[in-house]
Amino acid sequence: MLTKDYLKKYFIPENYFNRDLSWLEFNRKVLEEAFNPDQPLLEKIKFISIFFSNLDEFYMIRVSGLKEQVAAKVSEPTLDGLTPLQQLRQIEKEVHPMVDSLYRYWNEHILCDLKENNIFIHEMSDLSPEETDALNKYFRKEIYPVLTPLAFDPGRPFPYISNLSLSFAILIQNSKKEKHFARVKIPSILPRIIPIDPILGECNTNKGNGCYRFIWLGDLIKYNLKSLFPGLEVLEAHRFRITRDTDIEIQEDEADDLLLMIEENIRQRKFGSVVRLEIEKDMPDFMIDTLTENLLISKDEVHIIEGRVGLSDVMSLYSLPLSHLKDKPFISASPLTFEEDENLFSLIRKKDILLHHPYDSFLPVIDFIKQASRDPDVLAIKQTLYRVGNNSPIVKALIEAAELKKQVAVLVELKARFDEENNIYWARELEKAGVHVVYGLVGLKTHSKMTMVVRKETEGVKRYVHLGTGNYNSSTAKIYTDLGLFTCDPEICDDVSEVFNFLTGYSENTSFNKLFVSPINTRENFLKLISREIDNVQKGGIGKIILKMNSLVDPTLIAALYEASLAGVKIDLIIRGISCLIPQREGLSENINVISIVGRFLEHSRIYYFYNNGEEVIFLSSADFMQRNLDRRVETTFPVEDSHHKKYIRKHILEIALKDNSKSRVLDSNGKYKFIQRKKNEKKVNLQEYLMDLSD
Repeated sequence: MLTKDYLKKYFIPENYFNRDLSWLEFNRKVLEEAFNPDQPLLEKIKFISIFFSNLDEFYMIRVSGLKEQVAAKVSEPTLDGLTPLQQLRQIEKEVHPMVDSLYRYWNEHILCDLKENNIFIHEMSDLSPEETDALNKYFRKEIYPVLTPLAFDPGRPFPYISNLSLSFAILIQNSKKEKHFARVKIPSILPRIIPIDPILGECNTNKGNGCYRFIWLGDLIKYNLKSLFPGLEVLEAHRFRITRDTDIEIQEDEADDLLLMIEENIRQRKFGSVVRLEIEKDMPDFMIDTLTENLLISKDEVHIIEGRVGLSDVMSLYSLPLSHLKDKPFISASPLTFEEDENLFSLIRKKDILLHHPYDSFLPVIDFIKQASRDPDVLAIKQTLYRVGNNSPIVKALIEAAELKKQVAVLVELKARFDEENNIYWARELEKAGVHVVYGLVGLKTHSKMTMVVRKETEGVKRYVHLGTGNYNSSTAKIYTDLGLFTCDPEICDDVSEVFNFLTGYSENTSFNKLFVSPINTRENFLKLISREIDNVQKGGIGKIILKMNSLVDPTLIAALYEASLAGVKIDLIIRGISCLIPQREGLSENINVISIVGRFLEHSRIYYFYNNGEEVIFLSSADFMQRNLDRRVETTFPVEDSHHKKYIRKHILEIALKDNSKSRVLDSNGKYKFIQRKKNEKKVNLQEYLMDLSD
């Protein structure tokens, strides 16, 4: 049996990629999708927006954490051998060329492609006097009242600037030739890119010609800045944007009320220290100095942008009704199983049901909760909620169940990063309806995706369970690939009951029938599965492992995979995001291949396959191979036991993923990804397109 102590021999820097640099390589893949000439234009724009949104969150969380370590004079290297300061320097070295290349691509290619498709983002100088006059009137009526010019002088302190807000740094001069600094925020409540034609009305010369014309909100504000400073001369006006540390540190053991503490932490988040300042390239030095001095940052934290600051906002263009500039439409459907004229409970009693979203509709999951809420024979519903989403039909069904006097218990994870406010709202709505709401366990996030329905039937009380790899969120279920399992298997139901008891009450149970449960035994059980593949090879059999996940970081499990590789186990890893494992290194990982698929849908499902001498074992999980999932979260890993479901996962997901030569990239031993090159006359394979076709 592999043990942590035994595997520590692999814990040396040259055996691990740095986690944050590996994440940057993931975001580089997103950037490459924006550059992909085969992508429709609006899909390219979508990936541009995603790239910048990803980078914003990376600075808010990961970079801010490294800066805190540097400030605290932490010099201890991580397992990969880099100190926090070295990591920061390497991050900046990688980020700047990527950002610069994407801005060049936007300026030199995307804007031209937009024009070719009759989509114009105008400068104010492009417009006729009549059009300019109409926009100025719109500014006075709709924008001017929202703006607040903020002066900076001995009587008025440097203004607070919110996270990710776009602003103008302005130099004004009065009649005495005295110069002053001011700031005007570009309101985030208004669209960043404004459609022109609805504003122009009668002077619209392009009416009916199929054009879509826009103006940047910031350009219109800049053109009218003088109206905000009457009698003064505006000498300079340059856009800038800041990124703050938003990683909430919660002292849970000191909290009398976790909900109130998190609400207070959310309020404090907006005052986090500045970790990045983005500025327009022609901002003068004195303005940069004013900003850096008052934001308490160094020049190293200033990013000079060769274009429009904050390109994540271009996602609004994706809403244009131009289907020829987007991927072909795809509407998921419910499997034929659900077309039978039976309720869900009788269908689940017949056999386990596997759903693969978004190829299978998420509606059966919603219907499961709705039917349970209205069924007079249902006694209780228990569920975990991590990222709920807005206007959640599942939460509404749970509220309805409580109003119909069913026992409803819900764990709402308040610490789901950036979803705290939304989850707090739903927690309160559930409590108002009489739902028993639990906020989570001290020191642990509850990331597991579980629902249990308890129903009174003729043969006695029966339990029905849904377990998933993704959130109970009907919106993300359309764009994230995830798997969910309906079952009434008594042993799995017992295990799920035990986990709910652990979450809502007190339990020290460490033994489960079929589930792996973090932080109790997930790592230990995966070590056993890897060890069994090693044993099978050593006994003359075949060892084979295929793992599909979002991130591979845990050093112990990586070491176990190295040990398996050296023993002759064939290992294929399909990892969307971070991989700290180094593949294809002589004498270490020659039997390990790592690929990554970035495509139309975000690959989110976690699938763990072990050959087991032909008696295949497949687990699905809410957990990645990361320390946080194994040690600091409540997670569930559950088996797929139906032979048809196993065949579907192996044949139609894992095997096709490994054959993908369209959206797949191979990780080399230097930490870089390379597209798989199709051989001449080789058939094109695209995992996601294959699964869309299969679901038709």
